[in-house]
Amino acid sequence: SDVDETIKRLSTRKGVEDAELTKKYATYVYPLVGKSKSSVSEIDPENELTFLRIRTKKHELMISPDKEYTMIVVQNHHESQ
Repeated sequence: SDVDETIKRLSTRKGVEDAELTKKYATYVYPLVGKSKSSVSEIDPENELTFLRIRTKKHELMISPDKEYTMIVVQNHHESQ
């Protein structure tokens, strides 16, 4: 499927972290995505959240929420440059 191909392609990129770390982040990020979607909708009901980027000291999270799934990529931003 397209999702599987995207995951394969992204997982080979330099600095992309493993699935275990991504699962840990996903547990905490998923509620934040929901709140972000609600906030955007409350500000402008005709608008919607399409991408969210979070940067920490060690990692950068790129989050793409969709109706069917939410794609989260965790990248070690020191290795990706």
